[in-house]
Amino acid sequence: MDRRQQKTRTAIFSAFGSLLAEKSYSKITVQEIIDKANVGRTTFYAHFETKDDLLKALCEELFGHIIGSAADCTHTHGLYAGEGQPTSVFCHLLQHLQENDNNILGLLSCESSEIFLRYFKDSLNALIKDQFVSQNRKTNKDIPQDFLVNHISGSFVEMVLWWIKARMKQTPEELDRYFRAVIEPVL
Repeated sequence: MDRRQQKTRTAIFSAFGSLLAEKSYSKITVQEIIDKANVGRTTFYAHFETKDDLLKALCEELFGHIIGSAADCTHTHGLYAGEGQPTSVFCHLLQHLQENDNNILGLLSCESSEIFLRYFKDSLNALIKDQFVSQNRKTNKDIPQDFLVNHISGSFVEMVLWWIKARMKQTPEELDRYFRAVIEPVL
């Protein structure tokens, strides 16, 4: 994708994100998105076939970046200047959420949050399976792995919502410690 196309895509994502902060997904029209992004209808449809495709692409970009960064221990965004990297992928993920790139916390708590929470949880499933469950499982081997992954990702998403509603009073390190204390006995 060339720079012009990337710039247009970024403008559409930004417009869509700001509209989502104002009203529910179902009430947003393509016309409102293109007006706010200052692009033509043809340009919008050259990038996305439907509003649902735009939503999917936005979620893939947001969650793909955060989840991918958390899984890649060398990708730090300057989070660990002068300190060691976190020992837990959950802590790393929480630190990326705390940075709140592209207003991801706003999207997770907006009127249309159920859509974003579903994508977030689905994105977490692969990370949890690869980075945690498959490598650290020592007990309760009679519990199906897909059940365990679903349980852990659902708990993590609920914890993030609780954290957002409590105005993020705890540090990512504290939350990570709480979360691992709850899930490690299950593993």
